[in-house]
Amino acid sequence: MTSRFTELAVDCRDPEELAAFWGEVLGFEVIDRSEGEIGSWVPTVEEVRARQMPPTLLFVRVPEGKTVKNRLHLDVSPIDRSTEEEVTRLLALGVRKTDVGHGPDRPSEAAIELVGRM
Repeated sequence: MTSRFTELAVDCRDPEELAAFWGEVLGFEVIDRSEGEIGSWVPTVEEVRARQMPPTLLFVRVPEGKTVKNRLHLDVSPIDRSTEEEVTRLLALGVRKTDVGHGPDRPSEAAIELVGRM
């Protein structure tokens, strides 16, 4: 048997802000808060073993600030609207469009940067 991807832990300066933002983007609810940590959901061992499930997002407060470029990028895809409508929604949440080097054959609307969100 193999392992399953169950949790993504993100070190950050403001777990509340990130949890609120990503909750809006992904439709996740905060279900677990402890000192300096916020989690999106907690699957049971049985649920994890039965099937692949969305990973828990865990935001952990750390004292040091970000010093280099993020090496982790979360790609999201809309499930109930067009890409253009989703980009409009995400821009309203505080993201900005950016050139990520996809080239002319890929839609630039889908390339957004989550400024200050990690």
